[in-house]
Amino acid sequence: QVQLVESGGGLVQAGGSLRLSCAASGSPFSIKSMGWYRQAPGKQRELVAGITSGGSTMYADSVKGRFTVSRENGKNKVYLQMSSLKPEDTAVYYCNTYPITFWGWGQGTQVTVSS
Repeated sequence: QVQLVESGGGLVQAGGSLRLSCAASGSPFSIKSMGWYRQAPGKQRELVAGITSGGSTMYADSVKGRFTVSRENGKNKVYLQMSSLKPEDTAVYYCNTYPITFWGWGQGTQVTVSS
């Protein structure tokens, strides 16, 4: 069973920064492409950033230039550095494989950006 644990969220003012972490256990993590997703109240979950096993990255247009995804395969961790945060970034953030989610969802980490 793969377990995903997200952390690092919090309350931040617009323009601020946060670094999210995701730890994966019980899986061949290093061969998987990993993504960060978010779900705002009343909206569908969306993919915001992804990173392949080789380190190639992709970003949704809404976060391009502000968010940076990275990974440490030896630690089974993936990170999301978020800068220049906007109120519309407020959501629960999750990690999972991408572009197809193979694993069950973790509890997520809440990010709240105040204006």
